[in-house]
Amino acid sequence: MRSCLKEVEVFIGVGSNLGDREKNITQALKFLQDTPGVTIEKVSSVIETEPQGGPPQSKYLNRVIKIKTTCSPQELLRVLQNIENRLGRVRKERFGPRTIDLDILLYGERTVNEPNLKIPHPRMWERDFVLTPLLEIEPGMRSKIEEKKQLTKRREND
Repeated sequence: MRSCLKEVEVFIGVGSNLGDREKNITQALKFLQDTPGVTIEKVSSVIETEPQGGPPQSKYLNRVIKIKTTCSPQELLRVLQNIENRLGRVRKERFGPRTIDLDILLYGERTVNEPNLKIPHPRMWERDFVLTPLLEIEPGMRSKIEEKKQLTKRREND
């Protein structure tokens, strides 16, 4: 049974590097918009980026979306994984190519540290393909992003 939650602002990273990348992203957003308890608030421009790690593969199209949702973090994860499956995502290898990739980047101010879900997304502060579109739709996050990037650098140097 679904719990009643107050609407929360959530940022989701969206990427695709297999098949018709633009169509995959458009379809994922449509499926998400059609989900009860989810409203898409803002959508960034699409940027094309090189893959990060993994086997040789095609470039990605990436964007970030801002939604409001009454889904819990785990419920939203299930929604996103269901959309990925509907669009033919196959999980063969870590950082491998994919028809669609939907990652919860931020869920309000919450921190989640569960085996299948980490929020904030653990590598988002290092990835320009996340930060550039995020700042496009939420420019007020610049100071928070700079703070997190500095913290990440200090941890790497320790």
